[in-house]
Amino acid sequence: MKRTPEPPIATIAAALKRERERAGLSLAELARRAGVAKSTLSQLEAGSGNPSVETLWSLGNALDVPLSRLIEPPAPKVRVIRAGENPRVTSEQAFYTGSLLTAGDGRARRDVYIIESEPGAVRRAEPHLPGTVEHAIVAFGRVRIGPADEPVELNPGDYVSYPGDAPHVYEGLEPGSWAVLIMEHP
Repeated sequence: MKRTPEPPIATIAAALKRERERAGLSLAELARRAGVAKSTLSQLEAGSGNPSVETLWSLGNALDVPLSRLIEPPAPKVRVIRAGENPRVTSEQAFYTGSLLTAGDGRARRDVYIIESEPGAVRRAEPHLPGTVEHAIVAFGRVRIGPADEPVELNPGDYVSYPGDAPHVYEGLEPGSWAVLIMEHP
């Protein structure tokens, strides 16, 4: 059985505090802007809790930073992530898991994820930072992905690109469906 790592809570805690202070926001103000409870934010900054992908996206948007800046630990020059060993963040809305593989480092403004989605519920994503573009390549199964008003159905090997700064959806159509997702940030 594959090991399923928990979200990198120590990394998230340090990043939330760093980005909140960089933005000059109090806990209360960031919580208000992100639509999360102040107590939840306080727990996350203290290194406890298990934040959902929706909570982290809301905090990232409120801080005007991509999600990757909140979950990516500093990377060595050569980095190997074995299948199934990367940290995963799950959705509260659907059978959806996102796993950050790498984040843009200032020169390359892109993040690479593996997303896993099971049939049964649609993961509805709020718009990301203005100018964000998402690219997806299906590796296994079938998924429906793209703009909320016109998602497309993809099979293994299929590719799609769409605006990530508008509402969009991810939906697994077969058990075990997964894709590589690349987010380009402005």
